[in-house]
This record gives sequence, C-alpha cells and structure tokens, in this order.
Amino acid sequence: MSESPDVEAVFWDIGGVILRMASVRAAHREFVDRLCAEYPATTDSDAALERWRDVLGTYFGEREGTAFRPAREGYRRAVDEILTVSPEETEWESLFQEIRNEQVEPNPDAVAAIDDLADAPLHQGIISDVDDDEGEQLLRTFGVWDAMDSYTASESVGRTKPDPAMFETALGKAGVEPAQAVMIGDRYEHDMDGGTRAGLWTVAYGAEDGPAVDIAFDDLRELPDWLGVLE
Repeated sequence: MSESPDVEAVFWDIGGVILRMASVRAAHREFVDRLCAEYPATTDSDAALERWRDVLGTYFGEREGTAFRPAREGYRRAVDEILTVSPEETEWESLFQEIRNEQVEPNPDAVAAIDDLADAPLHQGIISDVDDDEGEQLLRTFGVWDAMDSYTASESVGRTKPDPAMFETALGKAGVEPAQAVMIGDRYEHDMDGGTRAGLWTVAYGAEDGPAVDIAFDDLRELPDWLGVLE
C-alpha cells in the first residue's frame, strides 16, 4: 500500500462509487416497464428499453467537449421516443423519481467510509457529473447528505469532469490547495486523470489502472485507515 498523503479534503464521485450502477440499470428497467404498462407505447417493453438506452447514449454522446447536458432532458427525450403520447401528457417525472428512490442502492463500503470520515478533522465533498437535484436526492436517500461539507455538481458548474473547473470549484469551496485533497472515482479519464491534472491525489475504485492512479481500493472501508485521520 502506498504512503498516505497529508490531506485536508476528500472528494467523492457519486455514480459507481457511492451509487451502485447495477441498481440504476434495474431502476431504468422498472421505469420503462411501468411506463409502457401505463401509457400507449410504440413497442413492447424490451424493445422500448433498448430504445431508451440508445436515446440516452446519443444524447450524452452529442455533448460538446465537457459542456454539461442535464440528464432530465435526456430522460424526457427518451420517454418521447417510446410513447405515442407526449411526455407532457404523462406523469413520467414523478414516476421516474418514485422508482429511482425505491430501486437505487448505495455502495455500503462507501457509506461506511463516509460515516467514519464524518468524525475526522477534514472536509468531505462531492464532485460529480450530475444534475443538482438528482445528485442531492440520491445522497439524501443514502443517508450521507449531512456528512458532506460541500457539493459540486456539473449542472451548477456547467462543465463535466475532467474539466479543471469542476475540481477548482470544489477546492474553492473547501478552501484547500490541490495537494491537500483526494479524489475518489471510478473512471480513469474523468476522475483519475482529471484529478491528477488538477493536482489532487487520486483513489481508484473500479477505475482502470494507470499513471494517474495513486492508489486503488476494492473495499473503500480501507480508505480512512490509509488516510490516517482517525484516532
């Protein structure tokens, strides 16, 4: 295990780190099934799910560089593709939020580490490529919102990782220098390389290995000990 850094701030990604992405896929499956059952659809639910995924993939793939695109608009476009009525004639947003809150699951190891670090003398924050409201709701659902000292979402910054603006905004909120902060993420280009270029330490959780990774963990419960901030 590499030598632990002397840091004053820890920044968490949400998707793939605090949030189990398999549960998101399950929630989308349930949402499309319910949508097709409650409203006239263009096809059966299996084909509708594939269309849903294709539309979202295209929507985010059309993003220019690191410019932010709100997920809620992508969801609306996908709904429009799989129903024969317009999204405005449905209650798709409330249904989506209901299923998301019921189905999504946290990574228990991340939650345990966040809870442990909540008592440590350091700043805990979020740096995530999410819509403001969606990210906050997920953290509240998982019971870790109050453990965070700052929240930096792409919607408020207008950019996504690895844009330096994401890291600079979070560091400014924490009032620390880059070398005093750690980024924990699951994507090499966005979290590891982006964090390294911004001057932060990096912790990979599921991200591929490479020169931008300072240390990798399979179990994030090991993180507090590595940081050496607990008594």
